[in-house]
Amino acid sequence: MQRIFSMLWLLIIYMNGYAQQAQIVPGAVWHDTAGNGLNAHGGGILYYNNTYYWYGEIKQGVTWRVPGSTWENYRVNAGGVSCYSSKDLLHWTYNGVALPAEKTDSTADLHISKVIERPKVIYNKKTGKFVMWMHIDSPDYRYARSGVAVSDRPEGPFRYIGSVRPNGNMARDMTIFQDDDGRAYHFYSSEENETMHVCELTDDYLSHTRNDHRILIKRSREAPAVCRYNNRLYLFTSGCSGWTPNAAAYAVADSIMGQWTEHGNPCKGADADSTYHAQTTYVLAVPGRKNCYIFMADRWNKNNLEDSRYVWLPLIFNTAGIPGITWKDQWKITE
Repeated sequence: MQRIFSMLWLLIIYMNGYAQQAQIVPGAVWHDTAGNGLNAHGGGILYYNNTYYWYGEIKQGVTWRVPGSTWENYRVNAGGVSCYSSKDLLHWTYNGVALPAEKTDSTADLHISKVIERPKVIYNKKTGKFVMWMHIDSPDYRYARSGVAVSDRPEGPFRYIGSVRPNGNMARDMTIFQDDDGRAYHFYSSEENETMHVCELTDDYLSHTRNDHRILIKRSREAPAVCRYNNRLYLFTSGCSGWTPNAAAYAVADSIMGQWTEHGNPCKGADADSTYHAQTTYVLAVPGRKNCYIFMADRWNKNNLEDSRYVWLPLIFNTAGIPGITWKDQWKITE
């Protein structure tokens, strides 16, 4: 009887682990192909050699609030960066830890006591290297730097190079945007998160040029995500309210280093004012599908960060180029 019960229990776990695989179910517990929970928060997607690679923060273990913090500074030990791969954006295979945290040297950028957030990976055709940028910080977020790592393979392991303040500027929440011409740009919240910067990277993507532009000045925006649609650039951001969700907003520009015009919340319907209780992390232009975009966000659980969920929704542009995001309980990419 005990054996039968155990087999039934394993079957239930298996079925629950794969129930969502036929469709994207925003806010549900997502599993990899082994049935384990996906752990890739604040992440981004790289498409390479007909495969999607999803990189994200590993949030695992007990959540606590940093003593003496005046804001919602809830933390878990930094776990490094995970990597998953998929052919269809539904079935994700765990490829392991792409960039591990450091467990012994407390002075290292990647020590478990530090902050490793919002990893983004792009491929450099000229060098044949995969380059990862991420937000590196101290527990009190005063370090405010950007870290870079490199690998010969998309799944890693990545070799950490170091961290910088781009052109001397504070750098926290960030994303990397690789344009159609192969140039890459680092968008980052700066100046105590009051103003966002966009900086062009060098040809090898491993450092910053002096081409650094201030945008959304004094607007206090973070969690940037960028895409191109009909030759225009779209930047999606959230407000600065700690782990508490707020309304998203977007800005549009004709060129990355040009003038960015701010607009309102692209989300529509119930819970739009909280971005469906989530925060932007990335916008994926699905390769091979015309005008198919996925708005990726994290539904943070500040009291149990390991249980934070993923909210992926269709991002649809109307004929006037206005983006819209509407909640769906479940959906397919073909829709």
